[in-house]
Amino acid sequence: MNQPRFNGVIKLDVRDSVADWTPYEPPKAPDGAPNVLIVLFDDTGLAAWEPFGGRIKMPTLQRLADDGLRYSQWHTTALCSPTRSVLLTGRNHHQNGMACITEGSIGFPGANGHIPDECATMAEVLRQRGWNTYWVGKNHSVPVEEANPGSPKRNWPLLKGWDRFYGFIGGETNQWYPTLAEDNHYIDQPYLPEDGYHLSKDLADRAIQMLRDSRACAPGKPWLMWFNPGANHAPHHVATEWADRYRGVFDDGYESYREWALRRMTELGVMPQGTRLSELNPMPEGTFDPNDTVRPWDSLSADEKQLFARMAEVYAGFSEYTDHQIGRIVEFLEQTDQLDNTLILYCADNGASAEGGPNGSVNENKFFNGWPDDMAENMRHLADLGSPNTYNHYPTGWTAAFSTPFKMFKRYCYAGGTADPLVISWPKGVKARGEIRHQYHHVTDIVPTILDCCGVEMPDVVNGVQQVPLPGVSMRYTFDQPEAATTKQRQYYAMLGARGIWEDGWKAVAVHGPTSGLGRFDTDRWELYQVDDDRAEAVDVADQHPDKLAELVQLWLSEAEKYQVLPLDDRKPAEILADPRPQPFPATDTYVYYPGAAEVPEAIAANIRGRSYRILATVEITDPDASGVLFAHGSRFGGHTLFLRDRKLHYVYNFLGIPPEQQFVSDPLTPGRYILGVEFAKESTGEHGETLGHTKLWVNDTVAAEGPMRTQIGMFSLAGDGLCVGRDSSDPVSAGYPTPVEFRGGTIDHVEVHVGQDQYLDLEKDAFAALARD
Repeated sequence: MNQPRFNGVIKLDVRDSVADWTPYEPPKAPDGAPNVLIVLFDDTGLAAWEPFGGRIKMPTLQRLADDGLRYSQWHTTALCSPTRSVLLTGRNHHQNGMACITEGSIGFPGANGHIPDECATMAEVLRQRGWNTYWVGKNHSVPVEEANPGSPKRNWPLLKGWDRFYGFIGGETNQWYPTLAEDNHYIDQPYLPEDGYHLSKDLADRAIQMLRDSRACAPGKPWLMWFNPGANHAPHHVATEWADRYRGVFDDGYESYREWALRRMTELGVMPQGTRLSELNPMPEGTFDPNDTVRPWDSLSADEKQLFARMAEVYAGFSEYTDHQIGRIVEFLEQTDQLDNTLILYCADNGASAEGGPNGSVNENKFFNGWPDDMAENMRHLADLGSPNTYNHYPTGWTAAFSTPFKMFKRYCYAGGTADPLVISWPKGVKARGEIRHQYHHVTDIVPTILDCCGVEMPDVVNGVQQVPLPGVSMRYTFDQPEAATTKQRQYYAMLGARGIWEDGWKAVAVHGPTSGLGRFDTDRWELYQVDDDRAEAVDVADQHPDKLAELVQLWLSEAEKYQVLPLDDRKPAEILADPRPQPFPATDTYVYYPGAAEVPEAIAANIRGRSYRILATVEITDPDASGVLFAHGSRFGGHTLFLRDRKLHYVYNFLGIPPEQQFVSDPLTPGRYILGVEFAKESTGEHGETLGHTKLWVNDTVAAEGPMRTQIGMFSLAGDGLCVGRDSSDPVSAGYPTPVEFRGGTIDHVEVHVGQDQYLDLEKDAFAALARD
């Protein structure tokens, strides 16, 4: 923005001078400009929520829908980071460098994972025009090499136009024990689950606090808030009483749910009468990842049906509980007379998630470590699914069900991946109440809509940088013109090798699954649909309209060139993960950590996976009853920790949360100076890729305990639970102590971690874990 010039008069004496405050006045929004609240859920298909025809009750969303508009043909990019980047800037995801999630970045203009300055955020534009700006919840927009305390914060929210940030930087986090960041630094969670903590509640508390501060200090100033809960991404964590609200609701299975949901969607008018249900497994074998296959409900055992149904109940309870917390924000706006002039957009970032695979999981990290699920063990967790004891995700059958009536789901360019719920409510600005809009629109149209409603134009230059024009259109015309034709001209889709394009009611889709490794894009078969009538993309009309199909395929290539989509990348996750990327620090085999520091994210912590290692803590014990954690990394679902308890040194390696914990214990220690540590010598690789070897527990130069041990080949956690010295943050690694168990009764000078050169890594397991975090 150009700052106004000083037009006063400057003389030698201030008495002869004329002041001019104009260049220094804070920006003022247009008179009557609205507040803006964007609520963005994760991993939610169109058929999940009751206002759109699903079984999950969402009272807050229903209230907003009854007081506003539902959109039946609103679309996203099919993946998390890309969609969020579009909501940030209004540009297509490849213009933002976000072809994939941040963990899948590659060194090309459209896929590098760094949003360029030429694509300024809506927050920066509105802040410079007089809005306060607040971001609460999930981020997943910071490049992976910068998502740590020692990084430059150029891509963190505060340097991207946001006044405040509170939430989590990665793609997912434990809802009971999250890894939190505030503004530009990591913090510990404010209290624990036993005291009533859940992330959804915490985020709502912080959002209300920010809005309360704004109201108290700048009551006439509008604000923009982006509220991003962890829901409905895994882990599906919620208190039992919320999951129990859905007892028996999903017992009929996912095929039955799909038929029921389509009937209700047509009754509500979300889907046109006559819409056909797509096939349950619609893609030909060999064109997609087999882990995306759905097992027929009738093929399941009685135990599997019971477990799978409970997983859906927990997911539903998680969603409704989070909606309840959002309701507290809406109630605050009503109590403070702000609701009438608040533009609220309530939506989701991509279709339902298939990361649970055909069988679902009670500890998702087992899958990403190549460790088979044990149905007997899973059934033992039936009663506590959703609790801190599980890290659960439902199976692909429910993914397909919540994506009714569409083909496929998240990551795919069929509507199952891209069609998402959107409700817009603005009592002052929208006359219609409780109506549905069917105009075809896309996430690129959200920023133009918000700026239009705010009376602000996207400037040509922001902070001295020439801006890329917005490719989307405002949806404001739909507010009071229900029958108006869409003003959207076309929209391309591209995700991990999957492709599609929509124009004027026609949609072409390549039969090419994401991360399929097929290559040979020029030989792909394309399908053609008339989606105004065939919303489910159930009837391929390519043979009837070959000229139209050829036209759309050529148009996709033109759009790909225009928006820097190429090169296409459908490589297997292992290949994508192995792609060279900038490293924040030089490689080393010795790491030194100190107490009192923030936890170190696993992505940059000492990597002991698949190799020998040694951990040495230099400690002085001053109290005979000294206790607490010297070193910890991971959580109850996998990790290792060195700690003092009952005057003894303990080392626990918790292998994927599978009992019993592998434990080594010394004789009692007396006060004095020590080097306390553990050494693991790798010997072989096990059946499932795990590392087998021998462990020694050291007290100075004496072996205090030793024995065989196995270690994980994959990461300890899918997100969060980093390395700590002097405490264990978040979820405890060992059941032998509660968190945070700060070390007391002495001092820790430092902890050294030495890693061997004998590393074996399974990159495919690493890659699947990375992609699960989106």
